Amino acid sequence: MIGPSSDAAELITHLETLRSEENVASMARFGIATGGALGISNPDIRAVARLAKKDHLRAMQLWRSDIREARLLALYTAEPKRLTTEEARHWADGFNSWEIVDCAADLLVEAGLDELISDFAADEREFIRRTAFAMIAGAAVHLKKEPDATFLAWLPLIEAYAGDPRNVVCKAVNWALRSIGKRNLACHAPALALAKILAESPDKTARWIGKDAARELAGEKLLARLR
Repeated sequence: MIGPSSDAAELITHLETLRSEENVASMARFGIATGGALGISNPDIRAVARLAKKDHLRAMQLWRSDIREARLLALYTAEPKRLTTEEARHWADGFNSWEIVDCAADLLVEAGLDELISDFAADEREFIRRTAFAMIAGAAVHLKKEPDATFLAWLPLIEAYAGDPRNVVCKAVNWALRSIGKRNLACHAPALALAKILAESPDKTARWIGKDAARELAGEKLLARLR
């Protein structure tokens, strides 16, 4: 039985018993990288994480395995308060799939490493750039006590990279813009204003981001909720 005392090798052995080749094939259809994948669903990995509990050193060892599910387990069981900027940068070098990135972004936000956002956005590697905007989106939702100025300061970053046509990037930029706009009324107006600017852009990707975000942010249901 796995538990808090289980080491990385024992957890990996347990994960391998949950392997599903059928799920690996399904993952590929959703654009999830399947190299080193065992085909275990994220809810099942989270169930393992609940049994294993947090252990930062062990999480580092799990990450080094290069097995998709072990890396997700590493993200779920790392200790945010112990995660350093250097570790986060090292992990980012191995990002190769959008669901790994989105899980990691939540951890990085919880760890308070938002200083990495601008650096990650400037990185040409698509999954690292996605991390920046996934972090913005997550922070807009989860950091309830953060000043609105923090989020408004990220709008120029969204505008700067709205023209990146890569699917995993542009969807995250869109997600970040919509998340800021849905935070509260103070953030809504500037986010909607940027969405409208992007909607008129000569760039196809920026135009899509702007139109899609403006459609949601101008919705009556959202406005009623924010008021």
